[in-house]
Amino acid sequence: MSRIASAALAAALTLGIGSGAALAATDIEMFFPVPVEGKLAKEMKNLMDRFNAEHPDIKATAVYTGSYDETNIKTRAAIKAGRPPAAVIMSANFVLEYQINGEIQPLDPLIQADGQTPDAFMGKFWPALHGNARFAGKVWAAPFHNSTPLLYFNADHFKAAGLDPNNPPKTWAEWVDTAKKLTVRDGDTVKRYGLMLPGNYDYLGWVMTALTMSNGGLYYNPEFGGEVFYDTPSMLGALTLVDNMAHKYKVMPDGVTDGKAVSTAFFAGQASMVVLSTGSLSFIRQNMKDHYGVAFVPRNLRNAVAIGGASLIMPKGLSDERKQASWTLIKWLTSPEISGHWSRFTGYFAPNKGAYELPEMKTFIAENPDAKVALDQLQYAQSWFATYNTVAVRKALEDEVQAVIAGKKKPAEALKAAQAKADDIMRPYVEQTALKLPN
Repeated sequence: MSRIASAALAAALTLGIGSGAALAATDIEMFFPVPVEGKLAKEMKNLMDRFNAEHPDIKATAVYTGSYDETNIKTRAAIKAGRPPAAVIMSANFVLEYQINGEIQPLDPLIQADGQTPDAFMGKFWPALHGNARFAGKVWAAPFHNSTPLLYFNADHFKAAGLDPNNPPKTWAEWVDTAKKLTVRDGDTVKRYGLMLPGNYDYLGWVMTALTMSNGGLYYNPEFGGEVFYDTPSMLGALTLVDNMAHKYKVMPDGVTDGKAVSTAFFAGQASMVVLSTGSLSFIRQNMKDHYGVAFVPRNLRNAVAIGGASLIMPKGLSDERKQASWTLIKWLTSPEISGHWSRFTGYFAPNKGAYELPEMKTFIAENPDAKVALDQLQYAQSWFATYNTVAVRKALEDEVQAVIAGKKKPAEALKAAQAKADDIMRPYVEQTALKLPN
């Protein structure tokens, strides 16, 4: 019997049974959104398979959670239910709200346990990304994929209209003039619009951010999550430009056109210029039949855009084991190699600067110079809109901008209403912080 028992034990050890190997894998989930077109969900699964193969002690599962807004809702629900995911690819402008609500944990202890300083860790990422990841004295997120809005244009349409595709519009005045020349009419019917802008929630707020910044203004107070600047001259000028494009010059459709419809119209030749995320670049590169170009968002007073995209956060409530597994996954996803791979696949720029030092990335940029435009625009990028109750505060403006695009309101009237509603939404936070004075 002793020989049989010894043989059984040896066999069990060979198979990993009894050694703990079969039970060692830590199961973790990561929530992720797919806010733009393409085959991102399938590629994310490929990445998880690769991560698990390289880390046999961890079994990571990527859970698709919809748009950025939907991912926010599902993450908050999971946290409240006591079943938080180990990591979330979260829209960068929601990170502040999670910190305000005490729903995420700072990454500083994990960074320091690796023998790094928070400064050294954040130094790996482009400076424009820091504001949405590090604040209140701590690191709350690791940038994963990021974007800026870009102007995409049909180069063939430019040539047919006598325009130089190598010299796209750089200023608002040039933009209006170019849109007029590109718009094709048959009597009162528009056969092709010179410009289309995405008017759906989230996208619209992001575009308005860029236009307001390029008009010399700020969208919100980056130092305080209870203050936005909707009813200001800089935003009034930005919204008046949009209003004029739709109703005075009639070079873009009135009413709300969502991002997918904008890209579809661009592919079909029904729009000559569109503003979309650099995260759409790979999708456009693969599907655009006409020649196209990519340029900065045109400026009025300065070149300026807001950072978009997402960062990796770690919710509170994780066991030490899952916390460490999550940190291993976060570091792997934000490494130069994986960051560069994801950038090449999606069109997002790689937030880790080291990705661009890799030979495969240098080759890719040389072969696809359109991928460099967002990178060049980074020097003019600023933090993304982030406040207390971000979605509601953002929608307070977006509802009013949609009313202007639909011809139901004038810009000045709309912005006054947006400011009043946003102030009302943020009032509880403002009263608990900025208006809470010592006795």
